[in-house]
Amino acid sequence: MKAMRDKTFSHEDQAFVERLDQAAQSHMAWTRRVLRCALLRTSPGDDVLADDAHDRCDFGLWFRRNRERFDIIDAHTTLHLEAHHQRMHVAVRSICRGVLAGAAGDPSMLEEFERTQTAVVADLAHLKTEFLSHSARIDALTGLPLRYGLEEDFLRYCASAQRHGERVVAMLLDVDHFKRVNDTHGHAVGDLALRHVADVLRSRCRSGELLFRFGGEEFLALQQVPDAGAAGHAAQRLLQGLRDAAMPLPDSGTLGLTMSAGLAESGRDESMASVVDRADKALYQAKAAGRDCWRWAREPD
Repeated sequence: MKAMRDKTFSHEDQAFVERLDQAAQSHMAWTRRVLRCALLRTSPGDDVLADDAHDRCDFGLWFRRNRERFDIIDAHTTLHLEAHHQRMHVAVRSICRGVLAGAAGDPSMLEEFERTQTAVVADLAHLKTEFLSHSARIDALTGLPLRYGLEEDFLRYCASAQRHGERVVAMLLDVDHFKRVNDTHGHAVGDLALRHVADVLRSRCRSGELLFRFGGEEFLALQQVPDAGAAGHAAQRLLQGLRDAAMPLPDSGTLGLTMSAGLAESGRDESMASVVDRADKALYQAKAAGRDCWRWAREPD
């Protein structure tokens, strides 16, 4: 079936990364504001001099609105960023207030400003890296993991299955007639349909079963099962779950969706790519058999 296209980030993700870059640039620019204050005795502005400037500045306001998202990325670094940002404001406020009052400079405050400014920029860079890494692994539309971490999970599954005398089965699932959904209802409804399918599959997957968005309207489930019968029951459970869950349309009515599936049991020392390729061939067989059904792959050569 269709290969996964290169990962593209949503507009929301792109905006978030741009704000991180802007935050780093604006706080590096503070050095120039301190220098102008020292040389020209001009006020650097309320976003520097106010006691609550760390909450008033553009970054501080945005940071508080997006705090939950920062915590999801890396809660530990987020705490450090919050503390460094506030201490940087305290230091620069002390420096500028002293300059404007004609007081002698305090070297310790300058050192604190330089140290915390460097820390803020480093924290922002780290969070940007973590965010991009996380976004590359998670599908923004469905919230499911993408295939980029699949090989590690596959190898882990194989090792666990070998220890417990069980089998690893890859199940490739494809939404039937998905092009028709887009052509008839539009791509916005098509996106809603993919979210709906992901939610249904997620709710029907049992503990230990991993679900990925594999590409386009394709999904991949990894299962560790005692026998082939259990894998077949799992396939029927997922397909029946989607049959039973018609999707409400935005205006009125519902949209019935079905899927076809191809199953492949991993052979001893077989690569993930080979297992998925066999599951893909079995999926073609299910489509050829009329869709809304599943088929087993041939044994590896």
